Amino acid sequence: MITGRVWKFGDHVDTDVIIPGRYLNLTDPVELAKHVFEPVKPGFYRLVKPGDVIVAGENFGCGSSREHAVIALKHAGISAVIAKSFARIFFRNAINLGLPALICPDAYEVVNEGDRISIDLGKGVIRVVNKGLTLRFKPYPPFILELLNAGGLVPYLKKKLGGA
Repeated sequence: MITGRVWKFGDHVDTDVIIPGRYLNLTDPVELAKHVFEPVKPGFYRLVKPGDVIVAGENFGCGSSREHAVIALKHAGISAVIAKSFARIFFRNAINLGLPALICPDAYEVVNEGDRISIDLGKGVIRVVNKGLTLRFKPYPPFILELLNAGGLVPYLKKKLGGA
C-alpha cells in the first residue's frame, strides 16, 4: 500500500522539467533529487515527504529518454506517479526502476494538490482519503508487481538469480 500527499502537475511535463539536462553528469541519486522540478518548483525536494505522489495530466515524462528523471523522483521521496497518460519511454523507465506509473485519467479531474491518497497496486484502487473517493486503474500483472516490489528490474533479477 502506498500512502502520501499529492503534488499536481499539468500536461506534457517533460524530462527536462523533471531533471534539467545540466544535472545529468551527477551520479549520486540524492544529489539528483535536489534538482527535481527545479525549473517550475524550485526547492521542491525540500517540500516532498517520503511516500508523496504526483498526479499529472497527459503525456507525463515526454522528452528525452533519461532514466535520471525517474531516479530523481524516487530519491526525492515520490512513491508513485498517476497520470492521464505517459510517454512510453518514461513509463518503461519507471517500471524498470521500481516507480509505479499508474494510468488513471479520472484522478487528474478529482484530485487536488495536498490531498491524501492511498494506492493498492494489486487491486487497482486509489482512495482519496480526505474526500472519501475511490478511483480505479488497471492493476499490474503479477510479474510487474513483483518487479516493483523488488525495487526495479536489476534488484528483481539479482534476487531471482541469487545475487549474481
